[in-house]
Amino acid sequence: VQLQASGGGLVQPGGSLSLSCVASGRTWNTAFSAWFRQAPGKEREFVAGVRSNGRKYIADSVKGRFSISRDVAKDVTNLQMSSLKPEDTAVYYCTGGPFVVGQYNDPSHVDYWGQGTQVTVSS
Repeated sequence: VQLQASGGGLVQPGGSLSLSCVASGRTWNTAFSAWFRQAPGKEREFVAGVRSNGRKYIADSVKGRFSISRDVAKDVTNLQMSSLKPEDTAVYYCTGGPFVVGQYNDPSHVDYWGQGTQVTVSS
């Protein structure tokens, strides 16, 4: 499975940005598509994920501001970010793999990673 992320950039606090991830290859192995992020000096953390049945999981730190959507037929997963804060600055990674209860937000259990896209929130 190959994951190609796009859409990062520089945005002012309070602004919005959308990230997109396109999967190719053996995509039937990606029952769960998710986004993780890693800020400088911090550990990689779960942001949001969506299962192939449509069920969504959102981290508390971004709940109410970020949303995730997935087009299973097109193998595209999007992350819509609004009311962005400077603390949202990070490299955002698109991921894929099976869904495992209790482990879906653990980066050590991710099977496939995209290349990462930088999101910078700054005035």
